[in-house]
Amino acid sequence: MEKVVIEATKRLVIGKQVGALRRDGKLPAVIYGHHMEATPITLGLREASRILATLTGSSLVMISLDGKEHSCLVKEKQRDFIRGTLKHVDFQVVSLTEKIRARVSIEFVGVSPAVKDFNGVVVNGTNNLQVESFPQDLPQRVTVDISPLLKIGDGIFVRDIDLGDKVQILDNLDEMIVVITAPKEEVEEVVEPTGVEEPEVIEKGKKEEEAEGAEEGK
Repeated sequence: MEKVVIEATKRLVIGKQVGALRRDGKLPAVIYGHHMEATPITLGLREASRILATLTGSSLVMISLDGKEHSCLVKEKQRDFIRGTLKHVDFQVVSLTEKIRARVSIEFVGVSPAVKDFNGVVVNGTNNLQVESFPQDLPQRVTVDISPLLKIGDGIFVRDIDLGDKVQILDNLDEMIVVITAPKEEVEEVVEPTGVEEPEVIEKGKKEEEAEGAEEGK
């Protein structure tokens, strides 16, 4: 993967004053992790947003701070719910010589003949895998092709995924990743007769009222 670098500067502004940075087109962030205390930093909002939009949680990004590059993973991104813009980012520093564990998202591709020919329904068992590797060997995503799923009941398990010798999958090998199920049949609701005929009940009530009136007239 191509080396990705984001320029950063140390941030002295904290608390409510951070809003002024955002209005000036800056993105507040924090960097912490391997042999590094949590350090507030500032990024250029436009540049950082463009770069971070192409990365996943397992993508390696270099934060350039005070003339030194730090290998990092993006641990958290906070967004403005109304504008959709980034508000804050957490970067975790990692060592390129130590293996780490991370969750890697799954991307499904292809078209299953079971869906096309038998109206099968694609059911996802999981959307990510936990893996272990050196940070530079982490895959950005795991691509799962569902085109080999030919009939209802066909599925793909964790044991079917091969990420190479540098990446170890930690999930249960028997865990289902995706399966094709039969479509649900629509059941027409049938109203069962109650066995009671309303007209007869009403008629009976009228006769009882007439009989009571005749008794009172005597």
